[in-house]
Amino acid sequence: MLTRIDHIGIACFDLDRTVEFYRSTYGFEVFHSEVNEEQGVREAMLKINDTGDGAASYLQLLEPTRDDSTVAKWLAKNGEGVHHIAFGTADVDGDAAEIRSKGVRVLYDEPRRGSMGSRITFLHPKDCGGVLTELVTGAEPGEH
Repeated sequence: MLTRIDHIGIACFDLDRTVEFYRSTYGFEVFHSEVNEEQGVREAMLKINDTGDGAASYLQLLEPTRDDSTVAKWLAKNGEGVHHIAFGTADVDGDAAEIRSKGVRVLYDEPRRGSMGSRITFLHPKDCGGVLTELVTGAEPGEH
């Protein structure tokens, strides 16, 4: 089932300023950046370390690109900070179905495209102790 912490998502108002904070304070560098139009975010993935399964753990910094995006709404309500935790899995479809069978609400009927070509879905925070939880399968085995 779930193999590791893939990333911690952090919502921010200014991606460039936040990247610079993590670079100058901790020495983390941007591994990947992109704009996800579907989710309405501009993001930077900062690689923290490699993991035993050939993948890595990241901080995902998220800046909204439009006011109606989920991240923009979250920022308006909560301000900057930890937005979600993501767990890596080899089978996002199967694991989401298994978790759904345990009574946890899965937010997408079918996984969507995530960072670096991954496939993702989210679990409802009210069913996960108040934590928005993401499941991630990398585009290729050992990626993401």
